[in-house]
Amino acid sequence: MAFRDLSEVLDAGLSLPYKGKTYEVAPVDAETGLRLQRLAEVAAHAAKAAESGEPLDEIALDDAEEVDLYRDALGATYDEMLADRVPWPVLKVAGVTAWLDAAVSREAAEAYWNAAGSPEASAGNRETRRAADRSTRRQGSASGTTRTRKAPAKTATRGRKSSTTGH
Repeated sequence: MAFRDLSEVLDAGLSLPYKGKTYEVAPVDAETGLRLQRLAEVAAHAAKAAESGEPLDEIALDDAEEVDLYRDALGATYDEMLADRVPWPVLKVAGVTAWLDAAVSREAAEAYWNAAGSPEASAGNRETRRAADRSTRRQGSASGTTRTRKAPAKTATRGRKSSTTGH
C-alpha cells in the first residue's frame, strides 16, 4: 500500500457560518501552527495558575497580542470579516475558534463556536488544558501518591506569547 497525498484525505479547512455567510478559514502554515500550539500550552498554564490562585498578570495577552492571535488563526478571513464589519464578539469568537481548531482539536473548536464562546457551555477550556497536559505531561511521583484538583467553573484562556513567536 502506498501513501496517499495527504491533501486528498485531510480536510483541514474550517467553515464558520454567520448570518447566512460562511467564512472559510484556510489551515495555518506550520510555523503559525507551532506558535498557536505554544499559546495553547501557555493557556493551560494560565488555567492551572488560576486554579492555584497564582497571579495571572504576567501571562495575560495585551490587546495587540490578542488581535495578533485572531489575525494569525484566521489568516485572510480576518480581513474579510473586518471588511464585512462583523461585530467585535463575532470576530473574537471566530478567532478563538480558529485557534482552538489549529492548536487543540476540531471538537474543541466546534464546542466553543456552538456555545458562542461561553466558557460555561463549551468544552474548549478543558480541551485546551487537556491537550497541553498531554503534550507536556511529566512523569508521576516516585512515591506513588497522586493529587487531583477540582476544576473551577471558569478558567483563564489567555496567555502571553512565547519569545520564539517572531513578533
